[in-house]
Amino acid sequence: MESVFLDYGTVSGGDLDPSSLMTRLADLQLLEFTADRDVADRIRHAEIVLLNSVRITRELLAASPRLELLGLAATGTDNIDLVAARERGIAVCNVRGYCTMSVAQHVWSMILGLTQRLARFAAHQMNPVRKDPVRKDPVRKDPVRKDPVRKDPDWWTTAYQSLPDPPIRELAGRALGIVGWGELGRAVARIGEAFGMHVLIADRPGAAPQAGRIDLAELLRTADVVSLHCPLTDTTRGMIGAAELGSMKSDALLINTARGALVDGHALAAALRAGKLGGAGIDVLPEEPPVHGDPLLDPAIPNLVLTPHIAWAAREARQRCLDELALNVEDFFRGGSRGRVV
Repeated sequence: MESVFLDYGTVSGGDLDPSSLMTRLADLQLLEFTADRDVADRIRHAEIVLLNSVRITRELLAASPRLELLGLAATGTDNIDLVAARERGIAVCNVRGYCTMSVAQHVWSMILGLTQRLARFAAHQMNPVRKDPVRKDPVRKDPVRKDPVRKDPDWWTTAYQSLPDPPIRELAGRALGIVGWGELGRAVARIGEAFGMHVLIADRPGAAPQAGRIDLAELLRTADVVSLHCPLTDTTRGMIGAAELGSMKSDALLINTARGALVDGHALAAALRAGKLGGAGIDVLPEEPPVHGDPLLDPAIPNLVLTPHIAWAAREARQRCLDELALNVEDFFRGGSRGRVV
């Protein structure tokens, strides 16, 4: 059975063991990367196609008469035309839950970094604004030399003279808003509770209200930290725009490790520049890679942590993903539906 992994290099940097896949697909081709222009040729005769982020369109499916299974080494399926796959009788499976702790860890690295203003103070200490080492004692009139044990006179004085706005805050007692109450949202919430935060859960956009949850608009007004974990759908696309950002607290944090198109990047950049938001941690953009640019790529935007979609990428998570994908393939051969979305 002819099989190909179109973009294995986006999952493994040579640090993973692909044997779980190779034992089930003996002739599997592990390709580092496949450009859009080459996809058609590489899947034309394949029966099993594995992939991470390569786009599979209706036209590509129509030109691949032998294709039986599309196996995603990912959770998101928006890069595949699922309607066309269903019409053609092509099975599609994804992998869920493999990167829960990796994503939660990344979310909290962003929350803690922004809350403590780590980047600002770290940059200051690496490039301090030097002052005259002679300081004035508040009582004595004559100059007083710096303390002999203090090697850098700017170590603490300039730090306090440049305390950040918004200020460093404790997380205990504050509200953590979760939008998307799946496995990832729950994992982030559990860590928030360990910090003494109060967890708020948003109603699913476009769905009926549920007990124990609150309307998204109320969550945005109330939460001190908002973390997005919902899928990208017609209902959620652009769900955080200028109006929503304007309703948030001026020192609130917005974290997005879900899908870039959930947030209006232009509106977010404007809110951060205007000081109308305490900070943002963004791991995803609407276009990846952003070959046509993106408003959040401006390094002058304050209080923004931008990472290149790596929240999922802990080595353990990536190995788990491959192994789960292999189990999906094995189950498909047995006529099962493990991991199936189509």
